[in-house]
Amino acid sequence: MKFLFVHQNFPGQYLHIVRDLLAEGGHEIVFMTEPNRNQLAGVRKVTYARPPATHAGVHPSAREFDVAMRRAEAGYAGAKQIKALGFEPDVIIGHHGWGELLNLVDIFPGVPILGYFEFYYRLDGTDVNFDPEFPMPPERFGAVRAKNGVNHLATALEQFGQTPTAWQWQTYPAWARERISIIREGVDLDVCKPDPASHKHKLSIGALTVAPKQKLITYVARNLEPYRGFHTFMRALPAILAERRDVVVSIVGGDEVSYGVAPRSGTWRSELMAEVGDQIDTARVHFMGRVPYEDHVKLLQRSDAHVYFSYPFVASWSLREALAIGAPVIGSDTKTVTEFVTQGETGLVTPALDPAALATTALGLLDDRALSERLAAGARDFAIRNLDLKQYLLAFRAEIERITGKRMVAEVHPPRRGADAAPPARKRRVRAAGGA
Repeated sequence: MKFLFVHQNFPGQYLHIVRDLLAEGGHEIVFMTEPNRNQLAGVRKVTYARPPATHAGVHPSAREFDVAMRRAEAGYAGAKQIKALGFEPDVIIGHHGWGELLNLVDIFPGVPILGYFEFYYRLDGTDVNFDPEFPMPPERFGAVRAKNGVNHLATALEQFGQTPTAWQWQTYPAWARERISIIREGVDLDVCKPDPASHKHKLSIGALTVAPKQKLITYVARNLEPYRGFHTFMRALPAILAERRDVVVSIVGGDEVSYGVAPRSGTWRSELMAEVGDQIDTARVHFMGRVPYEDHVKLLQRSDAHVYFSYPFVASWSLREALAIGAPVIGSDTKTVTEFVTQGETGLVTPALDPAALATTALGLLDDRALSERLAAGARDFAIRNLDLKQYLLAFRAEIERITGKRMVAEVHPPRRGADAAPPARKRRVRAAGGA
C-alpha cells in the first residue's frame, strides 16, 4: 500500500507504525512534516516551510487557529508537490491538532484520511478551572471554545478519526464521536518490563545513587508544571522525607511550560523550591532534567513508588511505561489517570490536589511490601492485556483495512489468547458512521 503520513514533528507518535510497515516491506511511505533532523531509512521525508507564529493583528483567541490555517496552506502546497511527482496514497494518516490535514481532501479527493483526534476543549469537567489555585477568568472562556476550531473543521471533513483512550473520546460531542474510533496506544513490553534484580544492586545515574536498602520515589513529566501535579508532589515531599530517612527522590522533566499558565517568575521548579526547599533534604531530591530513554526505564524498574498526577487532560506515555514495567503507581483521582490506575489493583489513587493525602499514601505503600508486590503484578498484567504494542499495531492495521477496503498482510505477532488477550479496538459507528 501507499501511505502518506502527516505530522509537524516527524515521526511524532507514528514511529512504531512506520517501523512496522518498513519491517513488513512492500509498502511505499511518504511523510510530510516541518523540517527537522530525524530520518528513517525507507521513508521519503517531504518538508514544508514552518509558518510564522502569527500576525500581530490577529485576535488573541484566534492566533492558534491562524497558525493552523497557515499550516493547512503549507500542507496543501506540500501535498500538491507530492502529487506532481506521481505519488497517489491509498490512505492519509496524521494528527489533526496542527491543521496540516485540513486541505488534503482537495489534493487527493476520495483518499481516506485517518486523523488523530487528541482532545476536545471544554469549560466543565476537564482541565479548565480544575485547580482553584489557578482560576481562569470568564473573559477567557471564549478563547477555550476557540481552541476547537481545528477540531470542528477536521470533523466536517467527514473522514475517519482515532484517539487512544475512552476519556479522550468522551470529551468530544456525541455528533463527533460517531467518526472517532478508540485505538489504545501500546508500549514495547519487551523493553518496558520488570527487572527483578533492580533492587539487588546500586543504581547510579548522574548524581543520583540509590543503594539496595534505600527506597526510590520517581516522578516523570515532559515538563515540571501543575498540569502534571508537580506542585502537589513537591508539597508532599517534606512529610515523606521527614518520615523516611531512606527515601531518595528522582524527578525527571524539563523546565519549560507545556500546558497551562506560566509561573510568576523563573520556572515552576524554582517556584516550588522557593516554597518548600528549606523543608526538604535537597541531597536526597534529584532533578534529573530530561534523561536518555534507557535511564528512564531503569529508574522506573527500580522505583518503589512512581507518582503520576494529571489534570483531566491527556495521559502521558510515561504512565503506560510505568505500568508495563510494574512500578507501584500512585495516581491522581482524575479520569485521565483512573482509566489506567484502579485503586488496589493496578495502583493507588489519591486526590490530585491534596499533598497530605499523597504523602500518607506514599508512606503507606513504602511500608507495605506485600501491597507493593501485588500492585506491581497487577500493573504488569493490565499492560499485557491493554497496552501491548503488538496489539496496538494490529488494531491500527485493522482500522486501515476497514477504511480503505484493502487487505494488509500483517507480520506482527498474533493476538494473545485467553486471559492475556487485549480488548479489540472499538468499532467506529457508521451513520446512515480523534488525541496525544
